[in-house]
Amino acid sequence: MNYNVRGENIEVTPAIRDYVEKKISKLERYFTEAPEAKVNVNLRFNQDKSSKVEVTIPLPNLVLRAEETNVDMYAGIDLISDKLERQIRKHKTKVNRKFREKGDFPVTFSTSENTETVDHDEEDLELVRTKRFDLKPMDSEEAILQMNLLGHSFYVFNNSETNRTNVVYKRKDGRYGLIETH
Repeated sequence: MNYNVRGENIEVTPAIRDYVEKKISKLERYFTEAPEAKVNVNLRFNQDKSSKVEVTIPLPNLVLRAEETNVDMYAGIDLISDKLERQIRKHKTKVNRKFREKGDFPVTFSTSENTETVDHDEEDLELVRTKRFDLKPMDSEEAILQMNLLGHSFYVFNNSETNRTNVVYKRKDGRYGLIETH
């Protein structure tokens, strides 16, 4: 994997770069063929002395992405590595299930890790509820109000300005985000 480690409000020292590469390179054990992936890592120090670590690994059939805010940047890197590993295991479980149903077996991932963990992750992917509803045309401000009235962390609506399906959501920092479809 090729690493692109950038820092905002912090100088990326060789020690930090080595630590990031050491932790993220452990993910390669999940692949039978080493991916030609570009690993993008953003390290940022905030004004409250916390650090934010963001890692994006675009792969041919999957984009691995995780972010973590922590007082200790090295601990944040450790947590990111764990999050990405869980994402890979969940994806592997999903892919393996599809191939078992077809009678084929995937060749993308190695099978050396513990299958008990993979079986546990299979339970996490179970769909337990389906809702159907009509999308009401509204602007994003009204959608945020509706979301807050319902006590949800996201709200799907038809944007009255663009006539497209949008999603507003509450971010970890307490502010709001908007996802627009094309």
